[in-house]
Amino acid sequence: MAGNATFRHRNTALLSVSSVEAPRIVSSTDFDRRLASTLRRLKFPPRLLERVAGVTHRRWWAAGTSFDDAALEAGAKALAEAGVEASEVGLLINTSVTRRNLEPSVAVKIHHGLGLPSSAMNFDLANACLGFVNGFILAANMIDSGQIRYAVIVNGEDAQATQEATLARLQRPETTREDFSREFATLTLGSGAAAAVLGPADEHPGAHRLIGGVMRAGTEHHELCVGGVDGMSTDTKGLLDGGLRLVVDAWHEAQPEWDWAAMDRYVTHQVSNAYTQAIISAIDLDPDKVPITFPHWGNVGPASLPMTLAAEAQSLAAGDRVLCMGVGSGLNTAMMEIVW
Repeated sequence: MAGNATFRHRNTALLSVSSVEAPRIVSSTDFDRRLASTLRRLKFPPRLLERVAGVTHRRWWAAGTSFDDAALEAGAKALAEAGVEASEVGLLINTSVTRRNLEPSVAVKIHHGLGLPSSAMNFDLANACLGFVNGFILAANMIDSGQIRYAVIVNGEDAQATQEATLARLQRPETTREDFSREFATLTLGSGAAAAVLGPADEHPGAHRLIGGVMRAGTEHHELCVGGVDGMSTDTKGLLDGGLRLVVDAWHEAQPEWDWAAMDRYVTHQVSNAYTQAIISAIDLDPDKVPITFPHWGNVGPASLPMTLAAEAQSLAAGDRVLCMGVGSGLNTAMMEIVW
C-alpha cells in the first residue's frame, strides 16, 4: 500500500510505563439507581451497563484533583521509574482528550510541573482514544532521527463532569429510548492517567524495544462518535461495525510482513465487552493473551491502553512480544509491536 502508514523504529526503547488510578470508585449500580425512573419508563432491563457493556465500576478523581495534576503525577512517576532526569528530556507530548481551555495547551502546565528544561519541546496531540499510541510513534521517530534523546508521553482523563451532565439529561421525563442509546457510551467512560518514557535503545540495552507497526484510517466514519464537554453522541452499532472492519482490514494487511498471529500479549484499547469479544473472534486471538481492564476502570480514553500495559508489565518476561492495538473515533486504528 502506498503511503506512510507502515512504520519501523530503529533505535527506540520503552524505558517505563506508569499509571495513576483515580481514587473514587463509582459503580454502575449507582448509575442505575440514579436513572431508575428513566429505565423503568423506557422498559430497559436492570443492570443495563453491566450486562451490555460489562462495566461494573469506573473511577473519578478526588475533589480538588484535576486531570492534568494526575497526568503530571504519572509523568513524574514514569521518569523516576526510567531513571531519567528532567534535564535530559527533549520532548513532552500530552495526549489527553480532557481539557479545560482551548488554549494554552495542557502540555505547558505539565512541562512546568515536571521541571523540564526550556529546550524540551511540548505540545498536545489529539486523536481521540488513539492519541497515546500516536504519541509513541511521533516520539520514537524523533529519537530515531537523533533530534532528541528522551521523550515523555502523558495522558490524564476526567469523565465526571461529562457523566454528571449526561445523567442529568437522561433523567428528564422527555428522554426517549433513542436519546438513551445515543448517550449510553458516555456512561462507560472512566477517569485515570498514564505516562511513558522513551529513549535510545542503544543506551538502554535492557529496555523494551519499539519495533514498529501499522496505522490505517477509516475517516468515512467521522460522524459516528462526536464528543464534547457536556456529553458524547455515539452510534454504538455503527461504531462497532466500522471499527471492527477497520481493525480486521489492517490486521490482514499487516500479517505478511509482521506475523502477529502468535504474540505473547495483545494490549487493546478498552471499550466494552462486546467490542473486545468481537475483536478476539474476528482475528482469532487467544483470549488468555488479551488482558481486560474495562470492567473496573471503564473506557479511560487514550489512557486505557497504557494503563493496561502498565498493569501487565510485571507479568511480562524479557523477549515477550507485545502488540498494542488502539482505535480512535474518526475512525483511526494503529497496531504497534514492542519486544519486552
